[in-house]
Amino acid sequence: MTFVEEEIDRSMDTFTAAARGIGQRLDALPVSSFHYKIILVLAAGTFFELYEVFLTGILSTTLKAEFKVAGPALSLILASSLIGAFLGAALVAPLADRIGRRNAFMVTVATYSVFTLVAAFSPNETVLVIARFLAGVGMGGEIPVVSAFFVDLLPPKQRGRLTAIAFTVAYTAAPVVGFLSFTLAPASPLGVAGWRWVFALGALGAVAAALMRRGLPESPRWLASVGRIDEADRIVADFERQARVAQGRPPVQTDAPSVPAPARADLKSVVRPPFRRRFLLLSASWGVVVIGWSGFGTLAALSLESRGFATTGTLLFVSLTFLGYPLGSLLSIPLLDRFERKWIVAVSIAVMGALGASFGLSTSSVGIVVAGFTYTLVSNVLSNALNAYTFEQFPTNIRASACGWIFSLGRLSAALSPFYLVAALSAWGPSATFIGIACVMALISAGVVAFGIRTTGYSVEKITRST
Repeated sequence: MTFVEEEIDRSMDTFTAAARGIGQRLDALPVSSFHYKIILVLAAGTFFELYEVFLTGILSTTLKAEFKVAGPALSLILASSLIGAFLGAALVAPLADRIGRRNAFMVTVATYSVFTLVAAFSPNETVLVIARFLAGVGMGGEIPVVSAFFVDLLPPKQRGRLTAIAFTVAYTAAPVVGFLSFTLAPASPLGVAGWRWVFALGALGAVAAALMRRGLPESPRWLASVGRIDEADRIVADFERQARVAQGRPPVQTDAPSVPAPARADLKSVVRPPFRRRFLLLSASWGVVVIGWSGFGTLAALSLESRGFATTGTLLFVSLTFLGYPLGSLLSIPLLDRFERKWIVAVSIAVMGALGASFGLSTSSVGIVVAGFTYTLVSNVLSNALNAYTFEQFPTNIRASACGWIFSLGRLSAALSPFYLVAALSAWGPSATFIGIACVMALISAGVVAFGIRTTGYSVEKITRST
């Protein structure tokens, strides 16, 4: 071995030890107030991303009447933000592996807020579609970037619970946008159509969330992964000082597997072993799950209208069923670290499909609300579990990129879903449409059981080193 090669090896060993030390110190931190502060600030931004996800599904009947559109034109309005989200997840999320988590999620919130405000003042359906597409670009990068930050930061024994708390806060967006739409859509405050107010409130709230995020630190794990060890050390040292004040004792460190030297994130590194099987399984899972998840948001109001319910009635029913989203997220908090996440994901997918079929078959008002509420409840146990499960499986230097690409495939599936789901609803009716979705979800549940790995309670370094 030459002198230069020896120096390179020595440099890599020094980096690996230093980076491993950052991970060990983060995992050793007791959960304290600064964890909750970071979680809540990030959740505030994600709230408005989810606000956008549910917005047009709830307002579909209102927008249909406002712009006098139907068929493919209505599907395009419903799908526009999801098409943008496909590009956002594929293009914006990987920025988090290159420019840092903090800079990337400032980009996502700013993009969403600007173009959602433009959507609020849309004079016609063309401007609305373009504005929602561009808002979707910001929206698509939000959850991958924020979730990557959570996995970087949170200790392994409580990673699932703390992630679930963050998304519980964020998923209050579902009933909030539901009841805002129910209250404002039929009205015209100050002479402005109520649906425009619902869009504008989402945009202004996102601006406030962006201002809250300005004081957040960068992810120490990401800094270490790109060789900025000194910066990572300063941030972790500050975390440790806060922990000592809160707990009255220093953190207890444990051994962690070594981590690789910095590497550029690219698709090749994601689709080769040991990550190829994970990437393919998770891509298929998200591609199918969003059909049930986003499909429900898209079809709920339209399916009720097809059964003869008035627009005001559909908004009320959908708002009541959407209460299940934050409550399901709340239910997931004690589950995600107590049970293996692989099994939570598989069981939730299967149960969600069955409940969707029940919603499609229900004809009474009580049956519709109960089936829809239970569906959204279980769907958010699944959402939180699948989010945590996905982001745990890739190393820091490619985490946001890998998961951004996975999310982009899910967003593409969601973007295409209004075109065939609205057509299926029209041709086959709600019963057959929701039963078809249930069958597809049963297949992906079996795939997770057969090919998924175990992650609950393990450090991210250990998970990403396993085969």
